Amino acid sequence: MFIDFEGIDGSGKTTLSNLLAQRLRRLGYRVTHAREGGELRSPIARRIRELTRDPALLEMSPRTEFFLNLARDAQQLEEVIAPALARGEVCISDRYLYSQLALSGGGRGLPGASLEPACELASQGLWPDLVILVDVEPDLARLRKRLGKSRGERTSDPDSRKGLAGAGLAARMREAFLGLARKDPAHWLVIENNDQPLRVLEQRIVEAVVARLEGRELPAQRITPPHDTPEWEPATVDDVEEHFFRMLDNLEVREPQLSVWLLGGIPGFAAHQRRLGFVERFPGLTVRSLSGLDDEPAWALRELLAEVVPQDVASSLGSTQAPPAMALRERLYTYAPAEVLSSLKRNGSPEAWALREHALREGRLSEVLCGLAEVDDEPAWAARELGVRRGLYTNVAHSLTGLDSARADALRESLLAHDRLAVLRSIHGLDTPFARELRLALEDKALKLVLRSLAGLTTDESFALRERGAPLTKEALDSLDGLDDPRAWRLREAFLTRWPATAVSSLEGLPLTERAETLVLHALKRTSSRLPVLRNAYRIVATAHAAVLPSERTAWRGSVDETSRPAL
Repeated sequence: MFIDFEGIDGSGKTTLSNLLAQRLRRLGYRVTHAREGGELRSPIARRIRELTRDPALLEMSPRTEFFLNLARDAQQLEEVIAPALARGEVCISDRYLYSQLALSGGGRGLPGASLEPACELASQGLWPDLVILVDVEPDLARLRKRLGKSRGERTSDPDSRKGLAGAGLAARMREAFLGLARKDPAHWLVIENNDQPLRVLEQRIVEAVVARLEGRELPAQRITPPHDTPEWEPATVDDVEEHFFRMLDNLEVREPQLSVWLLGGIPGFAAHQRRLGFVERFPGLTVRSLSGLDDEPAWALRELLAEVVPQDVASSLGSTQAPPAMALRERLYTYAPAEVLSSLKRNGSPEAWALREHALREGRLSEVLCGLAEVDDEPAWAARELGVRRGLYTNVAHSLTGLDSARADALRESLLAHDRLAVLRSIHGLDTPFARELRLALEDKALKLVLRSLAGLTTDESFALRERGAPLTKEALDSLDGLDDPRAWRLREAFLTRWPATAVSSLEGLPLTERAETLVLHALKRTSSRLPVLRNAYRIVATAHAAVLPSERTAWRGSVDETSRPAL
């Protein structure tokens, strides 16, 4: 029997496929997993996969990517899957040719009718007896992936070639997978992985597979676990807090680490109280959730954990230049030099340079460069010149982030031949001729990074780029954070249904006016208060409430012109 697991990145398919293999072996079945432990068993397939993931290959066309992925799956079939089936074993794959139809057709937009014959050729007529689609909301999958990266489960570079297209690619792939499942219900089993423990999903999958192995009918084409919480519709934004923490507490039972992660950047007593409950189990994640917080409980927790998880404490400091932060950095440097140096962005103070000079004497030039963003003094330029001479091109490009000068653009120009993506990241928030030209050149190759680089810009060119990008991916709205511009509001409201969590998070830094509250409430109602949307909504509300007095909120509401508030 040939069983294939499909789903978007972060859906849990790799974990569940490996759990199924282990359970079937314990039940006495002979099992081959074609991607045991997340690694393709064919060495040739692994080499091909490296090509298709390499973000430096920006010119790779969707058709080339499609044929390379076909070659990878064809090799897995020849070398692993077909021999296992010939031996009479159960063979499990983590992705097969359906992924190429979803990625190249649904994700990249190639015509499906032209892809199917090529997939048929690659398959040699061998298709899975059962396809298990692990379905998940893309926003939730993205949160799980970020959590995994924070725990060191993936490489530090978050951008594969798929990632460069933006979060919209996963949303389109999910729609394509569901379309394939609807066309062939006899062979597809769809199981939701939104709000149930993995052990429950594992058991449901095992029962379905054993039923098929024993010649019995599958219990259902789609398994939708019961929801722990009833649907909820807020009347005002003040209702958000109680519901958020109720859902967070439910999440803690099945995914405690994700529960901690979702507290990131949220101020207030209720959030801090829950952090204290996580300190012993997850000290590193707990202190990382303090990123962006500058209140007394946050500093007390950093002090408490400074010697326990120094790297995480240093990372939680961000680039704040507050006196407590500099004092902590000096204490933490011995144990977390890379994180401390990275946190010195925008900091040209004597204390910051004392740490950098100490690091340079230790030979830590690459780490020093990573913490020089927006530092425009001569020692910084001397470090950049030394970095170029030593071939540290990516680090030098990162050091230029936010620098708006002819000197910076000249260096960026010379670095393009070495790392275009690092140079693209360095033009964050800049509106120079070089920045505008680079965005246009890479718009169709690295849309996510292009859109993110527009942060804070209100030029006509920046909004034209956002308007082109918004139908494709949510990063067009990410770049609207804190913008109180009529065009920004139009984009938020026009794409609220498509990218609700991002439309809400883009309100960060804005007062909680009636218009903002209306957008938040509409997002919650239209998504049945899904956790990623609810979390962003509560963060906006909690941050706004922590920043101002209640009387000021009333003044904000009254200051909004009723005629400028379009219906959502």
